[in-house]
Formats: sequence, C-alpha cells, structure tokens
Amino acid sequence: MANKALALKEEGNKRFQAGDYKGAESLYTQAITIDPSNSTFYTNRALVRVRQQSWDAVISDCLESIRLKPDNMKAYYYLAQAQIELNHPNEALTSALTAYEFCLRQGDASASNISALILRAKKEKWEHRERERVRRHNYLLKELEDALQTARKHDCEEINDAVDSGEMSYAAAREELEIVDEMTRQKIEDTRSFFAQCDPQTKLREVPEWLIDNITFSVMHDPVVKACSDFLEKNGWAVDW
Repeated sequence: MANKALALKEEGNKRFQAGDYKGAESLYTQAITIDPSNSTFYTNRALVRVRQQSWDAVISDCLESIRLKPDNMKAYYYLAQAQIELNHPNEALTSALTAYEFCLRQGDASASNISALILRAKKEKWEHRERERVRRHNYLLKELEDALQTARKHDCEEINDAVDSGEMSYAAAREELEIVDEMTRQKIEDTRSFFAQCDPQTKLREVPEWLIDNITFSVMHDPVVKACSDFLEKNGWAVDW
C-alpha cells in the first residue's frame, strides 16, 4: 500500500510540473487516503493549493503536516504564505521565522526565499496596523474595502469553477487570478487615495526603515545558493522528489 501511495505522489509530481494543478491535487489526495501518516503528501498538496490560491486548504494541509513532522520547514513556509494572503500578518511572521530557523538547522538552500517572506510579513504587519487605524477612523472606507475583497473572492471562485468544468485551462486560470488580484489591489489603492484627499487622517503612513531592516541574518547567501534557490522557486522547489 505504501508503494502505491508513493507511486501516486510521483505521478502527482509529474502533473504539477506540467501545470495540471487540479490533477496533481487529486493524486496527492489519493496518496493521503492510502497513507495519511506521510507528511510529504500534505506539503506537496499544499503547494498545488498555493498555486491555486486555495488558502484555507493550504493552512489545513500545513497544520496536518506539522502535526506529523514538527520540524517541517516547507509546511511552515507555505503556512506563512497563506496566512499573509488571508490578512493574518502576525501569525505569518511567526510561521516564517520558524521556517527560517529550521532552514538554518537543516542547512537548506532556501534561506533567501524565506528571508524575503519574513520581510514581507513584517511589512504586512505594519500595513495591517495602519489599515486598522484608518478603518477605525472611517467606517465607510472599511465597508468599501470589505466589499472589494468579497468581490475578489467571488471572482476567484468562479475562475476555479471554470477550471473544474473544463471551460478554462490551468494556465489561463492562473493568469486570470493574477489579473483579479491586481485589479482588486488597484481599486483599493484608488479608494484609499480618494479618502486620503478628503481626510488626511485616512492616509496610510509608510513603513519606517527601522521596522523592515532590523533583522540581522547570520548566514550569507552566496551566488551559488541564490541561483539554486531561484531556480527551485521557479520550478516548484518545495516538491519532494
């Protein structure tokens, strides 16, 4: 049975490389059904769910993988990404820092990718506080931002449904998801800009330099490591072959 589960995982890896994320997800799920004790199956499925922006499902897989393997660096890395996307920057920072700690202990080549995520989480944490300050000051702005995020979620669900029904290819869906994200971001920025012109108190303050630069990393990322990590990031570096 274990061999069959591994064979399903290998086939899932091939589907992932081909960009067939739904197919890969299905195969990883079958592998989990046969052997639910293998933490790698959960992190692999979490990766394809990251690519599909199924953030709640990513968190579920990562938590189960961590339960099975507490020092699972990849699970913490994906968990941090999902937490950022779901606007939980405090939890994301904790997860990213944990991933970085395990990365150093295990001598993994992914330190530069994780350190970039840490800095992003720190910036998101500051911006989250700023958004809450502004939203408390103006309830109408809060309602408009919530409505834009709800519309974004609805559009993403429609795109994923189109993939499931065969009406849209995986590549086209990924492009459409990126467009939806960019359009939502621009609409929110335009809305905030309008409110800021009407009331200076609703203007977001920039992240201070001392907040994003006060992490001192003890490991130098030489060009070989950086090139390797960039290649793996582009090609699905966290899939366990």
